[in-house]
Amino acid sequence: MTELATMDFHPQPRAGEARPWAFPAPERGTLDNGLTVLHCHRPGQQVVAVEVLLDAPLDAEPSGLDGVATIMARAFTEGTDRHSAEEFAAELERCGATLDAHADHSGVRISLEVPASRLPKALGLLADALRAPAFADSEVERLVHNRLDEIPHELANPSRRAAKELSKELFPAAVRMSRPRQGTAETVEKIDSAAVRAFYERHVRPATSTAVVVGDLTGVDLAALLGETLGAWTGSPAPRRPVPPVTADDTGRVVIVDRPGAVQTQLLIGRIGADRHARVWAAQVLGTYCLGGTLTSRLDRVLREEKGYTYGVRAFGQVLRSAPDGSGAALLAISGSVDTPNTGPALDDLWKVLRTLAAEGLTDAERDVAVQNLVGVAPLKYETAAAVAGTLADQVEQFLPDDYQATLYQQLAATGTVEATAAAVSAFPVDRLVTVLVGDAAQIKEPVEALGIGEVTVVPAE
Repeated sequence: MTELATMDFHPQPRAGEARPWAFPAPERGTLDNGLTVLHCHRPGQQVVAVEVLLDAPLDAEPSGLDGVATIMARAFTEGTDRHSAEEFAAELERCGATLDAHADHSGVRISLEVPASRLPKALGLLADALRAPAFADSEVERLVHNRLDEIPHELANPSRRAAKELSKELFPAAVRMSRPRQGTAETVEKIDSAAVRAFYERHVRPATSTAVVVGDLTGVDLAALLGETLGAWTGSPAPRRPVPPVTADDTGRVVIVDRPGAVQTQLLIGRIGADRHARVWAAQVLGTYCLGGTLTSRLDRVLREEKGYTYGVRAFGQVLRSAPDGSGAALLAISGSVDTPNTGPALDDLWKVLRTLAAEGLTDAERDVAVQNLVGVAPLKYETAAAVAGTLADQVEQFLPDDYQATLYQQLAATGTVEATAAAVSAFPVDRLVTVLVGDAAQIKEPVEALGIGEVTVVPAE
């Protein structure tokens, strides 16, 4: 008789004991050159992230040179006094580092990621880029041409075109926020290396900048390393630029960017609201998430699941610019796309969702799911050094205390359903929303006018 084979099974893994989690607290310091430094030791995170914030906001760009901050940001990686553009790229590659930069309304941000073992070399390259960028004529000219090539593609993208039109509608024409962040073809083509260097010399200095370093810093004498690298960067001790207040016109109206023959309509509905300095921010985040932050939100449930108008609609809040006195602002918006024939019905149902929210409020179940999603996944969201560094840099950029993010999660967990409802209703009042539609005006104008959600204007797509 044949014996049956037996198998030994390993014990089934058991879940470990849950450990308390909080957003990491940074340590602060200042280098001799005036550079503010925040650092955070994160054991096990062998890819170190460095964020450098420069006080060179878009509203500092000279008149007629919109986009010069973007070209300057991109040119930081195009050579220094020690390396040509090709040599600089090769040196970054040798130490396994990536270096990116972009310009926004709050300033220019440079982001470095590098294995911890190569941090000294990478910080030296970053310091060279800040201390003595080449801004060679040929490299700046190439970056300008690249940017000019990007613009037609952006205008052809419905979501980018909608964002451009919403900014133009919300903000006064004289205000930098009303114009594209990276400039227009008319302004970018005027930029040359002299303009880039002049902008750099006027606004980039260590005394008004901040560096954030996050990762496994075991065995690293960070103070000495930063002193040898970023500490070699010099500049005048001029104060930070004053932050102008944000003004906007959110009178309810509709703008159709005409795209004859378009088979779908891009929606972008927005206004300006409170930023992170406001006491209502936590409730606003929670209420907005319930409205349109996930696949289970109200907007998705109605427009996607019940009606089948769209693949998804999202509601969100995005800080535009903050100020030390709390006078900043955030863009509160709803975005998505629907098929052309259902543009009118979809907008009608979207407004019904907003009116129902005001009349009946959120449910406790909606609030509980939102808190679980926003607070419960935070430890996973901040698994990488780059995620932590980016959030710390956001806090610096927005003049927030170092413990802001940790406190925000506590506030979200403590926010009730009534508070979240009130914040969401206040964020998206049905009579104070600017609606931008990128689509076929011949097909959608009449049904949209019939909704009575504001005066309808048609503009060409360009």
